[in-house]
Amino acid sequence: MSKISHVVKRSGAIVPFNPDRITNAIYRAAVAVGGRNIKRAKQLSKLVVQSLEKTVMEEQNPHIEKIQDIVEKVLIENGHAKVAKAYILYRDERNQRRRAQAKIASRPSENIPWTKLWYILDWAISKGVHTINALNNRIVHNEFPQIVYESETVYEDDIATAAELISDRAHNLKMVIISGPSSSGKTTTTIKLEKRLKLIGLKFVALNVDNYFFDLEMHPKDEFGDYDFETPQALDLQLINKHLTLLCKGEEVFIPFYEFKTGKRKPNHTPMRLAENEILLIDSLHGLYPSMSKDIPSEKKFKLYIEPLLQMKGPDGKYIRWTDLRMIRRMLRDAVYRAYKPQQTLEHWHYVRSSELNNIIPYISTADYIINSGMPYEIPLYRSRLLDLFQKWETLYKNNPLRKDAYIRASRVFKFLKSVEPVQDDSPVPSDSVLREFIGGSSIMY
Repeated sequence: MSKISHVVKRSGAIVPFNPDRITNAIYRAAVAVGGRNIKRAKQLSKLVVQSLEKTVMEEQNPHIEKIQDIVEKVLIENGHAKVAKAYILYRDERNQRRRAQAKIASRPSENIPWTKLWYILDWAISKGVHTINALNNRIVHNEFPQIVYESETVYEDDIATAAELISDRAHNLKMVIISGPSSSGKTTTTIKLEKRLKLIGLKFVALNVDNYFFDLEMHPKDEFGDYDFETPQALDLQLINKHLTLLCKGEEVFIPFYEFKTGKRKPNHTPMRLAENEILLIDSLHGLYPSMSKDIPSEKKFKLYIEPLLQMKGPDGKYIRWTDLRMIRRMLRDAVYRAYKPQQTLEHWHYVRSSELNNIIPYISTADYIINSGMPYEIPLYRSRLLDLFQKWETLYKNNPLRKDAYIRASRVFKFLKSVEPVQDDSPVPSDSVLREFIGGSSIMY
């Protein structure tokens, strides 16, 4: 047993010491540079703990920065310079992000689609749905069905525009990649887009990149036993890129098959070849990530990005965060279709958000078109479904330093949900709405 029982976090909070967190951090850094030896990560973690114990006085709680310094030292001394570099870069990136959050940004982010947001905000103001107070006013005047109609119309217009752009480039395209963060509505949007494109004579073949997951035992997990499927390194990016390259050349490949029940990937499972008039259709969380299709010329791929770009201010005068909307969507969907409790989604969301910031958001500017899947009417529907749970979670996590992220998110969502007029009747929502992907009742076969 280690003589170290607790550590000091950057916030000053004192939390129990868990060596598994060190193992997880080392393994994550290894995965980032192509390594997947969990046994070696555990060995290196033990060396870190041993070194730490030699430098720590009895009953002294080491600071997290000191532990990270020792991790870097152990990695370098044991011949893992590339892993150490990945670990150092990740650590530096986190520090820079903390500093950036502590001050007001001096210039707009290049990762935010400002022009698109301006049009969405202008539309929201014209429809009286730019604040929760304005939304409430329309709801109490029995205008909820009209809000649904207006929201769905502008979403369908976005899909129509994307279809037109793809059609214009169809003679050169070999693949359409539909990307976006978790629960942005990729699946429904993909189905709707494919339906429109088929009407004009285009033929598609779908590629499910989930089949390229590495075996579950090769994934890192944290001290809570939570696996991280959100990182692009969870996928065999090298194999995906190779198969896409061969498919674009008209050659046959054998797609693997990932069995989620066993957490195992079966290689060379399904043959696939693109006919000359067929286009590959890829719905992927990390479709914009460069390594996935790095050897495919840009003129042969159309990249579409989807995000609920809602422009609505809450009662505190701050805009409702898109990540909060997507978290709510995932809670509702996973509870119904994946036997995953909403509380588990909340506790896991820091992984989702971290991966988005590192592996999705930086590449938004590479998309050929952006579709907004945000619906102003979805928030009133969420209040009756989840308000009580968010109130419970805010209390549950308030004084738990290990669940600080969950507390912040629960508190933030609870504040804007309790301020909106609740709507329980979702019958005005079309059966093929993107929102039906999450609240249920869809006429689309997923």
